[in-house]
Amino acid sequence: MNAMLETPELPAVFDGVKLAVVAAVLYVIVRCLNLKSPTAPPDLYFQDSGLSRFLLKSCPLLTKEYIPPLIWGKSGHIQTALYGKMGRVRSPHPYGHRKFITMSDGATSTFDLFEPLAEHCVGDDVTMVICPGIANHSEKQYIRTFVDYAQKNGYRCAVLNHLGALPNIELTSPRMFTYGCTWEFGAMVNYIKKTYPLTQLVVVGFSLGGNIVCKYLGETQANQEKVLCCVSVCQGYSALRAQETFMQWDQCRRFYNFLMADNMKKIILSHRQALFGDQVKKPQCLEDTDLSRLYTATSLMQIDDNVMRKFHGYNSLKEYYEEESCMRYLHRIYVPLMLVNAADDPLVHESLLTIPKSLSEKRENVMFVLPLHGGHLGFFEGAVLFPEPLTWMDKLVVEYANAICQWEHNKLQCSDTEQVEADLE
Repeated sequence: MNAMLETPELPAVFDGVKLAVVAAVLYVIVRCLNLKSPTAPPDLYFQDSGLSRFLLKSCPLLTKEYIPPLIWGKSGHIQTALYGKMGRVRSPHPYGHRKFITMSDGATSTFDLFEPLAEHCVGDDVTMVICPGIANHSEKQYIRTFVDYAQKNGYRCAVLNHLGALPNIELTSPRMFTYGCTWEFGAMVNYIKKTYPLTQLVVVGFSLGGNIVCKYLGETQANQEKVLCCVSVCQGYSALRAQETFMQWDQCRRFYNFLMADNMKKIILSHRQALFGDQVKKPQCLEDTDLSRLYTATSLMQIDDNVMRKFHGYNSLKEYYEEESCMRYLHRIYVPLMLVNAADDPLVHESLLTIPKSLSEKRENVMFVLPLHGGHLGFFEGAVLFPEPLTWMDKLVVEYANAICQWEHNKLQCSDTEQVEADLE
């Protein structure tokens, strides 16, 4: 009799459990997608100067709210994953010419050259020299999308293909690209300067490419000749300081580390004959046993220690990271420099962002841009679910370059006017 009286209450209990499960799932979704995070303009770090005031006036994206896709755009992980796996939706296919340069050590460097599709906003000849991210090249979707947009804004584009990254280009020396080797990028820039003597340069680097272009400019003052400005997006500034954070599970960095290491292993092994073959004159410190260690590597640091640093004869991983990082060269850059990172980038630990913040406090030519969202090279925009092919990052780089070109054009006009007035006197 008592059992019969209790049975009507069971559905209510089950409904309560279901509601609790649904509530828990919704809570996890809200936390994982970071839905409660606000949208806001990017945080800006700079010194008050004529240039910074002009940039704030000429670049609306610097002061305008960045709004990522509503459902998933506030998750740095999803932004990063979509960049890594999808690239850019409906990406264009710009037409370019592939150039080959033989390096002094026998390596064959390649880059792709894309001519402008419209007149530049100030009517000048301007070339963007672009360095992609780790193991990337001109055929990657995010590069194609950015190049197409830059071409339509009047820029010639030269895109470096990292040594060994293109699957259909064989290595001609026992060396691949490394974290901070600027040789191939410098060869591309010199080719552009000689071929187009009247052109001015806008230097752009993405992720690892950001480290390379900043290091290249800071290596010698001559490298900054004809350079209007430099833009670095989503780099980590110091490989040595990042090494420890990249082995932590916080923000799943250890998992990302494993995935990137696995990709690097595949690229190295695809060139095993050129790097480890019996007929190859390898660097003295690069031994056949390093190939066996490569198979068991689960992190970029292990690969760098066993293989990558040895291409340039570094004695230790610490020495390699110290010498190859751009951090020690940033203060030697005198052209306008914009450094862009996302606060939710799962690959770049927040402690590394003190480097660009500190630099922007000391140098008038530096502006550090830090939006809340964007992940690692994501920065997608869109209404609710589906992202637009052109990203906030694509538009910001071109908008900044346009502003710098206008700034230099105005300075030249003022100088010409002053000279005319001086002659009249």
